Amino acid sequence: MSGDRAVLVERPGVHRLVTRPRPEPGPGEALVRVAAAGICLSDREVYEGRRAPGYARYPVVPGHEWSGTVEAVGAGVDPALLGRPCVGEGFRSCGACERCRYGETSLCTAGYAETGFTEPGAFADRLLVPARLLHPLPEGADLRAAALLEPAAVVAAAVRAGRPRPGERVAVVGAGTLGLLAVQWLASVSPVELAVVDPRAARAERALGFGATRALGPAEVRAAHGGFDLVVETAGAPTTAASSCLLARRGGRVVLTGMFAEGAAGIDPVHLSVSQLELRSVFGASSAAWADAVRAFAAGVLDPAPLVTHEFPLDRFAEALALVGGGDPAVGKVLLRP
Repeated sequence: MSGDRAVLVERPGVHRLVTRPRPEPGPGEALVRVAAAGICLSDREVYEGRRAPGYARYPVVPGHEWSGTVEAVGAGVDPALLGRPCVGEGFRSCGACERCRYGETSLCTAGYAETGFTEPGAFADRLLVPARLLHPLPEGADLRAAALLEPAAVVAAAVRAGRPRPGERVAVVGAGTLGLLAVQWLASVSPVELAVVDPRAARAERALGFGATRALGPAEVRAAHGGFDLVVETAGAPTTAASSCLLARRGGRVVLTGMFAEGAAGIDPVHLSVSQLELRSVFGASSAAWADAVRAFAAGVLDPAPLVTHEFPLDRFAEALALVGGGDPAVGKVLLRP
């Protein structure tokens, strides 16, 4: 039986391309031939050992943003999945705890388990996943673009939390992958204004091509304070939680989507209370948010393809990883293509 290649991070800072036996699906599992896998900053955190304790398990094959085609299924799995293009949820939720029963599968209380962090991920030729986590895509779907449906699902969760309405003034803080996907999605809701805030002028200007009506740099932000019905924060930078709240009007809504590190600036509780802000946060994406993202992609409302700027084979993982988070404005989404 032919072997499969995979990028194995043995411990922080140490990786190698390994050949392993081809995985065989057990009961309830599906084997997916990976078409494309995105690299994000959390993958770099795993590689560098900066992931919070309990949220990475070494050795690990990273890769939680992926698309592919079902190649084999185990006992109890619908054989109609064979040959289907698909994406899949990363959280291995239990489906039985109170949070899962409420549909909040990203908040499962049975313990954290996620593809590419604690379970083998998609920086490999093939990926073994619970079939219940798969979301089939239409035949002929662009699998290169579909690899970005994981961040798109996070944006879908933010949109669910923010409840945008036509005619509102909306701001997106951050013009990375999440920010640009949020702009594209929010533009479809017909806001009267859709501003993007990012100190990187080239990034902010790029958002105009995704549906933003204006780009705000550091010089324009103060004048925009209190001007937005909805603010969607996507950057996870040390100051962006606090600054996003300042952008919202009194009685406005703020959704925090970025992943913050220890030491981030706190939100002023006085401003929060006297402005009567509605503040929500997003951790990953529930099954419902995934379904929203897949539906929006299939309908053409969401097209992540323009975000992809670089593609590499598995054996150039180190080169691909170095581009992510390097600050080059010409670098958008980086994919591995097994």
